[in-house]
Amino acid sequence: RSVFPTFSVPSRSSSMRLKSINIPGRSIGGFQEKLDFSLADAMNAEFKETRTNEKFEMMELNDRFASYIEKVRFLENQNKMLMTELSQLKGKEPSRVGDMFLDEIRELRRQIDLLNAARARLEIERDSLLEDRNKLQQKLQDEITLRTEAENNLVAFRQDVDDAALARMDLERKIESLLEEIDFLKKVHDEELRSLQEQLQLQQVHVELDMGKPDLTAALKDIRSQYETVATKNLQEAEEWYKSKFADLTEAGTRQGEALRQAKQEMNDYRRQIQSLTCDLEGLKGT
Repeated sequence: RSVFPTFSVPSRSSSMRLKSINIPGRSIGGFQEKLDFSLADAMNAEFKETRTNEKFEMMELNDRFASYIEKVRFLENQNKMLMTELSQLKGKEPSRVGDMFLDEIRELRRQIDLLNAARARLEIERDSLLEDRNKLQQKLQDEITLRTEAENNLVAFRQDVDDAALARMDLERKIESLLEEIDFLKKVHDEELRSLQEQLQLQQVHVELDMGKPDLTAALKDIRSQYETVATKNLQEAEEWYKSKFADLTEAGTRQGEALRQAKQEMNDYRRQIQSLTCDLEGLKGT
């Protein structure tokens, strides 16, 4: 009498866990920004650990799949042997020996049906495992692509922030230089005014005595008025030039600040996308 082993198909377990990725934030306001990328190495280490765990889980799925294939082949061989034995029994003429093996034939048929059903279940489970593995591989590849894009964008944003900081420092130096130049122009103006007043006083001393006093006073007033007009005009032009330059620098600083705010917004968007994809991957592996 044939003895057939009983196979128990292990239940699938998808206990994969993926640690969430926390990207350190940064705050940027006006002309001051604070960046903290000190956790970049820790993030990369967590990502490498996650990929290593997923590789081991893929290897486990492949081993289980190979085991199921071996079981299916074994069942097919047993089925062939039983069918051969059944054909041999059917080929014999009816006799007392055939009656003795009638019960065994029925048992063999029952076992053949069970083996066929088990093989069908194994094939279904094999197809399901293949589908799950393909989905995980595709999901992992998508996650790697998105992470690579996010890291590249982060590098670009770092460069933008550095450029903005350098531009801000350059603007501050220009403003300081303009302020110093205005102070210098004011000092020059005051010095020229004092020099002109001294010259007027000297001219007043050397004026001929026969000139009438009212005419000399009027001439001095006229000269003083003309000089004050020229000095006032020069001062106004200097102030207008300074205001124009200061407005240009302020506008450039505003544009740099807007670029920094936009970079911060894009970084937040990428961070939310990475967190969302990480949650989706955990949900897929937990099913």
